[in-house]
Amino acid sequence: MPDDEYLESTLEVTISRDMSSLVNTAAQQQALLIVLSGPRLGTRSLLAEAPVDIGRGSACHLILDADSVSRRHARIEWTGQSHRLVDLASTNGTYLNGARVRDSLLRDGDRIGIGKALLKYMAGGNIEAAYHEEIQRLMRFDALTGVYNKRHFDESLRLAIFTTRTLPKPVSLIVFDLDHFKRINDTHGHTAGDQVLCEVAQVVKEALYPDQIFGRIGGEEFAVLWEGSGLRAASDQAERIRSRVAAHRFSFEGASFPVTVSLGVAERGIGNDEEAERLYERADDKLYQAKAGGRNRVAS
Repeated sequence: MPDDEYLESTLEVTISRDMSSLVNTAAQQQALLIVLSGPRLGTRSLLAEAPVDIGRGSACHLILDADSVSRRHARIEWTGQSHRLVDLASTNGTYLNGARVRDSLLRDGDRIGIGKALLKYMAGGNIEAAYHEEIQRLMRFDALTGVYNKRHFDESLRLAIFTTRTLPKPVSLIVFDLDHFKRINDTHGHTAGDQVLCEVAQVVKEALYPDQIFGRIGGEEFAVLWEGSGLRAASDQAERIRSRVAAHRFSFEGASFPVTVSLGVAERGIGNDEEAERLYERADDKLYQAKAGGRNRVAS
């Protein structure tokens, strides 16, 4: 069977006359893996009794073609009552909800890290509806960090600019990225880098106000949109973000390390007719000023 057909087909199961077996089979047919990141974004693999090998090798059932993925990286097995995740002595490890595991039972909603690929395990309920709901969510949110993705953030920025035609107001933009992020990946590995991105996103979310829109717009680059705010308030908020990230303790598998961010702030004042792209360019220019000025600072 071709790989793509496999990914869209329920695995063959043997149905027993025993009622408990029928219940178990029904539960198995409700299980699903969905790829949340990478070139196979949105791919679904329906799970049942047969084991599913995941890796970049051609013999795997779910193929994730990336250097960070081993040829036979991990396996999903049916225990008779639930599915479990088993690492197959992979080079970069298998992660469950951010923690490295060798063998662990899966629960509905669990997130599985296979190299740099992220997958989600779904079980129970209306699996078809859950799948489409997840696809809709992926269209708006970044799979790794849970904040808005670039597409949704850009649409929000353009809409904010458009509404100033009938409701004049300032629009401020904060753009920031992690300082020396490549060093984190090179020293501690890409899984550590992903965890840092998630933690930074969480720290920033806790520092934001309800009317601010927060998104991931690049690899380690984020942005905050604040309608109705002027440059001074936005700069104060940027400093709040900077100080909270700098004060947070980051660690991965026993190793602790500092993480800082550099931020650029720009305002589109009342009466200014510049487009969203130009506002972003000015905020980005300020970000580079902060980098050039020594990092871990705000430029506005």
